[in-house]
Amino acid sequence: MTSAPSARTRVVVTGLGTTSPVGGDVATTWDALVAGRSGVRRLTDEWAADMPVKIAGRVAVEPTEVLERVKARRLDRSSQFAMVAAMEAWADAGLLDAELDRDRLGVAMASGIGGVTTLLSNYDVLKEKGPRRVSPLAVPMLMPNAPAANISLYVGARAAVNTPVSACASGNESIALAIDQIRLGRADVVVAGGTEAAIHPLPMAAFANMMALSKTGSEEGGDPTTVSRPWDTGRDGFVLGEGAGVLVLESEEHARARGARIYAEVLGAGITADSHDIAQPDPEGRGGTRAIKRALLEADISPADIVHVNAHATSTPQGDIAEGLMLHAVMGSHASEVVTTSTKSMTGHLLGGAGALESIATVLALHHRLVPPTINLDDLDPQVELDIATTARTLRDGDIAALNNSFGFGGANVAVAFGTYR
Repeated sequence: MTSAPSARTRVVVTGLGTTSPVGGDVATTWDALVAGRSGVRRLTDEWAADMPVKIAGRVAVEPTEVLERVKARRLDRSSQFAMVAAMEAWADAGLLDAELDRDRLGVAMASGIGGVTTLLSNYDVLKEKGPRRVSPLAVPMLMPNAPAANISLYVGARAAVNTPVSACASGNESIALAIDQIRLGRADVVVAGGTEAAIHPLPMAAFANMMALSKTGSEEGGDPTTVSRPWDTGRDGFVLGEGAGVLVLESEEHARARGARIYAEVLGAGITADSHDIAQPDPEGRGGTRAIKRALLEADISPADIVHVNAHATSTPQGDIAEGLMLHAVMGSHASEVVTTSTKSMTGHLLGGAGALESIATVLALHHRLVPPTINLDDLDPQVELDIATTARTLRDGDIAALNNSFGFGGANVAVAFGTYR
C-alpha cells in the first residue's frame, strides 16, 4: 500500500434522498430505522402464490405517487426509484435554483441488476404478441446506466456520468468513484448512489433456488417482519428489498462558497476483490479486511477513530461471520467497542442500492449522534464478538468516524469511511 496523501481535497455530503421499504423519503426512513420498524411484508402479487419465497421489502411509497405519470411510464422501476431519491437529494442540497458549472457536475449511480422488470416484461410481450409489440423504449429503459443517465438529464450533469455494477457492493462503489472524481479535479459536485428493483419472479426464484433467500415467514400466518435477523443464530438467508439512495457530494471549497449545509465528510474508501468464489465470501474475510484497511488509510484515520459501523450483515450464515472477522482483523479488541448495526434487519437487502441507503443511515448516525438498532437479534451467534445495537444508541460528542461496508457476488468489497465535519 502507498501512504496516505498529505494534502487532499475534502469531500462533504450536502444532500440526501431515498425511497425505501420503511419510508418514502429521508425523514420517514430515518424515523422508522431509529424506531426499529421493519418494511418487510408478505407479497400480494398474483405471481407470488407459487413462489418458494413470498416475502420482500417493497418500497413504502410507490414512485408513481411522486413522479409525473408520463415520466414514470418511460422509466424502468429501478430508474423510477433513482429519480425519486435524486430529486429529494438535489432539493435537500439547495441546488434546485443554484448557479452551477454543469461541466463540473457528475453522476455516479449504481445498480446491481439493472432494468430487469423492463427486460423480462418485454420478453414476455415478444413471446406472446410478437416482435412488433416490443416497446421502442425498451433498451433505454433496461440498460444498466439508465438511472444515471436520467439523473444526469434532470440535473444537467456534463462531467462523467458513471454506472458502477458490482453486485451488492455497487452503491458504495458509486460513492468511492464520486470521491475520486472530486479529488482528481474532474468535478466539483457528484450525485452518487444506487438503486435496485428486483422483486420479480425470475430473480426471486433464482435467489431462492441458490439458497440465498430466507424462506422463513413465507408460510401462511408467518411474521415477515421478524425474518431478516443479522447475527442471530436463527438467520437463514437474506430478504430481498427494493429502493434507492442518493447522496450529493461536493468539494468542501465548492460547498462552503455557496453556503451549503454540510451533513458529514466523506473521508475515504477502499475497494478490493476476494478472487475466491462467484457467490460465497472468503470465509476468513481477507478481501473485506483489505478494503477496510484501505478506507482507513485513504481517510488518514486509525481504527481507534471508528465509533460506529453500519455493517453489510445480510442475515446469511457465512457472510455475517466473515464480516465480524474482518472488523477484528482491522481493529483488534477495539472492534468489540464499536457500536455496530445492520439496518438490513428492517429494510431487507437492496442489492445495488444497499450501500447507498446504508451510507445515508451512516451519515445521519454521525449527524444526529444516534445509531439505529438491529432488530430481530434474539440469540447472538457466539462466533460474533461485536457490540451490536439492539436499541437506538447515542454516540459520543467530538470528532468521530464511521464505516459503511458492502460486499457483493463476484467477491466485490467496498468500505467507505465518513466523519463528522468541523
